[in-house]
Amino acid sequence: MILLFYILITIVTYGIMEGITWFVHKYVMHGFLWVLHEDHHQPRYQNVFEKNDAFFVIGAIPSITLFYFGIHPELNYKFFIALGILFYGITYFMVHDVLIHQRFKWFKKTKNSYLLGLRKAHKIHHKHLNKEDGECFGMLNVPKIYLKKTIKK
Repeated sequence: MILLFYILITIVTYGIMEGITWFVHKYVMHGFLWVLHEDHHQPRYQNVFEKNDAFFVIGAIPSITLFYFGIHPELNYKFFIALGILFYGITYFMVHDVLIHQRFKWFKKTKNSYLLGLRKAHKIHHKHLNKEDGECFGMLNVPKIYLKKTIKK
């Protein structure tokens, strides 16, 4: 029974992370930490890393902290919250850096309408080169308008 509870905590945390990601993207990355996010909205240049990559480190801090306190003095629910954050971070990397921005050329030719909708929504987000007037701040929740444009009739 306790294992089921821990699995539920992990799944719920993963789901909540989409809302946290939307909030952080809209009000932090496009707000007071725009200085770190700005280069991500500029046309690509040859550097492997962007200042924006600092958000991966910033996002990992709560997970690492919760992993630590989730096994000290013994295994507890904090470990499974950390696991949900970690799983979302892995998903974010795969979707944002691999699928959308093609920083790694792994999934170039997808025909999946959901994944194509994700790409379209993110392109709409990036049409704004400044921090104002942004739209589509989430990662996995695609507005229906972008899904409809990718579904073949």
